[in-house]
Amino acid sequence: MENHDLNIPLMENNITVEDRQALIQFLEQDPILTQSKNVAAFEQEWSKWLGVKHSVFVNSGASANLLTMAAVKHLYGAGEIIVPPLTWVSDIASVIQNGHTPIFVDIDPHSLGMNDEQVIARLTPNTKAVFLTHVLGLNALTQRLVDELKKRKILLIEDVCESHGATFQGKKVGTFGWVSNFSFYYAHHMSTIEGGMLCTNDDAVYSHFRMLRSHGMVREAPSEQIKKDYQTKHPDLNPDFIFSYPAYNVRSTELNAVLGRTQLKRLDANNLKRQHHFDLFLKNLDSKKYKTDFAVEGSVNYAFILVLNHPDEGFRDRVELAMREAHVEFRRGASGGGNQMRQPYLKQILGEPDLSGFSVVEHIHFFGYYIGNYPGLSENKILALCDLLNSVT
Repeated sequence: MENHDLNIPLMENNITVEDRQALIQFLEQDPILTQSKNVAAFEQEWSKWLGVKHSVFVNSGASANLLTMAAVKHLYGAGEIIVPPLTWVSDIASVIQNGHTPIFVDIDPHSLGMNDEQVIARLTPNTKAVFLTHVLGLNALTQRLVDELKKRKILLIEDVCESHGATFQGKKVGTFGWVSNFSFYYAHHMSTIEGGMLCTNDDAVYSHFRMLRSHGMVREAPSEQIKKDYQTKHPDLNPDFIFSYPAYNVRSTELNAVLGRTQLKRLDANNLKRQHHFDLFLKNLDSKKYKTDFAVEGSVNYAFILVLNHPDEGFRDRVELAMREAHVEFRRGASGGGNQMRQPYLKQILGEPDLSGFSVVEHIHFFGYYIGNYPGLSENKILALCDLLNSVT
């Protein structure tokens, strides 16, 4: 295969004929299109697939982040949230938007998640939660971190927006924390076009999420006791219109839920294909030029992670040129565009960052990439991609 014929986009065919047919059949029923029975069914099916008690479907993974940080504030007060510098912008923005203080630690070069030793060292009496991101399909949990947070009774929040189906010690990530967030954006493992999910085993925060999703309306709470308490305290208000918090409208629609229900049926099978692809990619990549020792046990990578071994700007530029000429779509900085501490939105609030203790994420920022890995990608293209990258000198 010639290099210029590679044509590897970040994602391909993530909304299939089967998905479109499901939408057509749904629309032919003259249905309710706003949040209704399909949203509830998708939440139940997702909870069963993941292995949690409760799930709440919202309009994006970013909204899931936002509601999670709002719930921390309302239930436990504002404080410090330990966060990774390699993540999506909404993780950090949601912390700031809810009056919390982000505390950054560097990442682990093998998992691309937070360095657990540094996380534990930064825990203080002001720490409300550790907001951990599972990056690009890799697991970021360690038993040492899980045990330490449990011992100190500090909330663990998992961002699983990029790792649907990844596991830690044989159990799906997103089931270890107090809350976990998922995204169903088009380029992810499965898609509702736009959409997100909050997952938890905690009944109290589940009720808060239901209210926060819909303007703070108390009638949205699944708990009859919560409804009764608010009605008793506020007899002057119409019980249908009691607003508990200055909240949001981040509901999704029946159309998005229909897509989610059809896509969930093939998620596991598609993830097996992605795992095989990523294994093939790493095995055929030149380990002298590129990093191949990622912590892949339990991973489900929707992207090939490409990291240069050495900070060689000339070699980096030649690698980028080769991919562009071969029509291989890529994103430099890996997850979220690299080190969030360099972003202007954060500098406006925290000022210029001290990056002296962030050597790993800084290397990823300038010399790391991700490339699309989707179920329909052929082995021949993966091998040709490796040949292309290995040929760059």
